[in-house]
Amino acid sequence: MRLSTKLLAVPAVLALGLTACSTSSSGGGASTGASSSAAATSVSCDTPSDVKKGDNTKTIYLVSKGFQHRFWQAVKEGAEAAGKDLGYKIEFVGPPSEKDTTVQLDQLETALSSKPAAIGLAALDTNAASDVLKRISDAKIPLIAFDSGVDSDDPLTTVSTDNTAAAGEAAKHMVELTGGKGTVGLVCHDVTSQTGKQRCEGFKSYIAQNAPEIKLLEPLVAPSVEEATGAAKSLIQSNPDIVGIYGTNEASATGAVQAATEVNKADLKVVGFDSGKIQIQAIKDGKQAGAVTQSPVKMGCETVIAAAKAINGDQLPKTIDSGYAWYDKNNIDSAEIKPNLYE
Repeated sequence: MRLSTKLLAVPAVLALGLTACSTSSSGGGASTGASSSAAATSVSCDTPSDVKKGDNTKTIYLVSKGFQHRFWQAVKEGAEAAGKDLGYKIEFVGPPSEKDTTVQLDQLETALSSKPAAIGLAALDTNAASDVLKRISDAKIPLIAFDSGVDSDDPLTTVSTDNTAAAGEAAKHMVELTGGKGTVGLVCHDVTSQTGKQRCEGFKSYIAQNAPEIKLLEPLVAPSVEEATGAAKSLIQSNPDIVGIYGTNEASATGAVQAATEVNKADLKVVGFDSGKIQIQAIKDGKQAGAVTQSPVKMGCETVIAAAKAINGDQLPKTIDSGYAWYDKNNIDSAEIKPNLYE
């Protein structure tokens, strides 16, 4: 699938925002259903003291992109921790996979029909939800976008990683790893959500602006580990001079590592995005160069804090940055990075 070649401005300096929450344990199994308001693991949020608290009778309903990655469980934990602090019940749902746009829309309809105090949405498709988003606004229910924005003015704010800048950070490290030369492939997890588009375009833009001697191959789209493995294999086998592959999420990066292993391309520089048990181990084992991690617990915290403020009629900024950072085998166990790695 051809992506736009429009260049985006990508700052090379890393923007950190990783200290608004902490985790003391991880856990939580995959589920497509709702969860209770009590956090399943011990996490905490730095909830502002000036936010008016609820009385534990109202619900903030969050519709995520899915439960297939540990990332969404970490977002859920942050949301539940903030809900507990602020006196709100948290309903957290998501479709079985990030390809199930119709399922997500049904869940959003369910959220609207339950008449919660506020709704949060991590949209799979930036256009598909426009009708129901308008009805949420018409119902005077505060709407918060998280992880990925939507092509609509209905959300009061968007809580997300600066995915364009974070992708530029990944590209900067790819340039360093390859000496700014050679053929580099991209495996993008989707090109319909703003997250997917920005992570792909941000990488392309940085390379175009800063590494003219790198030949960037046309991106391949692969939402699952199996598809990403096949896509990465095709890139490697069709381009004997390939020196690196960038994967835009946990599944695509894991697929690139598996492909490199299966075709015995040990010198391939794999740069990823997000975290995950396999990706973490690959970095520790030297099979993957590194990745950019988000701060998912903070994202959940900030989404619920924003929802609580909106319920109280407080003004919100257009965007709320939930942070990102580069990690590799040199800093993977550091105090700054470790709380933001999710298995």
